[in-house]
Amino acid sequence: MLAILNLAVPYFGLIFIGFACGKARRLPEQGLAWMNFFLLYASLPALLFGITSKTPFEQLNNPPFLIATTLGTAGAFALAMFAARLIGRLSFREATLAGLAGGYGNIGYMGPGLALAVLGSSAAAPTALIFCCDSIFLFSIVPLLIALTDGEGRHWLHTLGLVARQIVFNPLIMSACAGALAAALHLHPPVAIDNTLLFLQNAAAPVALFVLGVTVALRPFGRVPWEVPGVIAIKLLIHPPMVVGWMLLLGPFAQPWAATAVLMASLPPALNVFVIARQNDSWIEPASVAVLIGTFASVITLTSVMWVLQTGRLVFP
Repeated sequence: MLAILNLAVPYFGLIFIGFACGKARRLPEQGLAWMNFFLLYASLPALLFGITSKTPFEQLNNPPFLIATTLGTAGAFALAMFAARLIGRLSFREATLAGLAGGYGNIGYMGPGLALAVLGSSAAAPTALIFCCDSIFLFSIVPLLIALTDGEGRHWLHTLGLVARQIVFNPLIMSACAGALAAALHLHPPVAIDNTLLFLQNAAAPVALFVLGVTVALRPFGRVPWEVPGVIAIKLLIHPPMVVGWMLLLGPFAQPWAATAVLMASLPPALNVFVIARQNDSWIEPASVAVLIGTFASVITLTSVMWVLQTGRLVFP
């Protein structure tokens, strides 16, 4: 257990440091803009490119794994959407955003660094694949479902075009695809560029976790709507077993790949849930509360999953 704490404490410690700094100083939120830009357009893309480019292309071509993980995410999304609509009597638009909180974990800020720390380099390829597939699925289905309730009367083809553009030009997805292409063609960047990318990769996890803590601290926290605990429970307690079920059904998969899928499914709701809620002017305060409570609750749930995986108590055939 001490080894697990040695892995978990630095990660959650950086989040808590960021949270404490955000509460103590209350600097303008605009100050986070360049740090977020650095993460989304420099550091995290370098990390995903490095992960995929150094992975044999044959390992990246794994359709059953992509189907299993995506079905797990889709199941958690649908269940959270249904539960939120039933418990909180939400509108279809609000329930869609609640479903996002129940299905989309913090796979960008927390996922890659944590997976590599817990499971080693063998988690690199599945981490990149899960990130791309989950992002493409949720960034497609959520805008399309919201478009059904959009009073502006936009044609669904127009919305589909906007969604496709956002996915194609997403810097994280672009970098993962570029890395996969480099792996397929056996391309290796010059040493100077490779070292620069290494600097950026090493900055990804600490900066992302600190920014996560500060951003959570700056989010408004009001009453806890009835649907929020249910959505968080689905994300932290039901999503991982769903993925285990699909791994067993569609496998067999190598132990590191299946373990990575379970670890990524155990992550708390992503900050993007609040960002997307604010963009759509719907379910804003509950999204903020879900991210905050989910992040702190994951100290227990995510550490428990790390212990189960590290001790070999969950073995896939």
